[in-house]
Amino acid sequence: MASAATRGPAAASGPPGRAAISGRSPAPGAAGGPGRPTVAYLGPAGTFTEEALATQPDLAAADLAPLATIGDVLDAVQAGTVEQGFVPIENAIEGSVHPTVDSLVFEHDLLVQREVVLDIHLHLMAGAGTRLAEVRRVLSFPVATAQCRRFLAERLPAAEMVATSSTAEAARLVGGDPRPGDAAIAPSRAAELYGLAVLAPAVEDHPDNQTRFVLVARAGIPAPTGHDKTSIVCFQRADRPGSLHAILSEFAARDINLTKLESRPTKRQLGSYCFVVDLEGHVADEVVADCLRVLHAELADVKFLGSYPSAGAGASQRRARAGAAWRRAEEWLQGLRSQIAPGAPLR
Repeated sequence: MASAATRGPAAASGPPGRAAISGRSPAPGAAGGPGRPTVAYLGPAGTFTEEALATQPDLAAADLAPLATIGDVLDAVQAGTVEQGFVPIENAIEGSVHPTVDSLVFEHDLLVQREVVLDIHLHLMAGAGTRLAEVRRVLSFPVATAQCRRFLAERLPAAEMVATSSTAEAARLVGGDPRPGDAAIAPSRAAELYGLAVLAPAVEDHPDNQTRFVLVARAGIPAPTGHDKTSIVCFQRADRPGSLHAILSEFAARDINLTKLESRPTKRQLGSYCFVVDLEGHVADEVVADCLRVLHAELADVKFLGSYPSAGAGASQRRARAGAAWRRAEEWLQGLRSQIAPGAPLR
């Protein structure tokens, strides 16, 4: 591949050209402490993003910059005002967090450095003394509200849903400027921070709810650990029958397991889509590198989003088997080529 993160060409389906945990929260652009990077994350204090970040000792020890939106975080990393950004990218109930995915695919040239998976429990909260029957408006991040559809339909069918930039921002607004009948859906930590009472705990529709977060930077690919994930975006030359099958067959032929496959509109015209793919393995793995090489040669473009340690379980043995099979096939082919008579064309 020509570069670690590359924009697609102007082809038929290529992409178009767009409270701190530690108590240290410099504004973006402020110099970090000696030897400490500045990490921007989706704020304010009390978000699930902050909670997930706190599970990573090195990130929690960094200089932290809570920003208002996912776009603000990624913009700050791209501009170089912070070294790294930490944002949600996928939820077990609602799927992809599209502001993150679309920004990484179409607007920024950033590389994923790691992923973090956090169990998610959402709570309905309001000012002290508010009763559930009195709630008229529910404020929250739209992805979080969507994870509670059943509860809201059954218990608050007439309530107005109000979108906010994060779950913690919803709690901050309800706690800071209370209006009669306002409530927020947010983490329990947000209720503590913003002086709210929990009206209904664990209102998410599924108890095994989880969200995946990613750490991104402008450059750098972490060394392989033996249990890694690679994220790419595949842009077709044209939408034709069998085009997706041709892409998937390259992974199947090498026994590469896909953990995510999602189509996203390319923003060019109706019906034009690219494919966001997460696969088990690292670009340093021979079998993965061979697959990416073929895809890059055959497609309009492949955008590389990163190879990074996987937070999931169970891929290393499969990759080892596939890598060994690839090496045996390569040795077999080289053995045949070694028998070619001198002067014969090598194709």
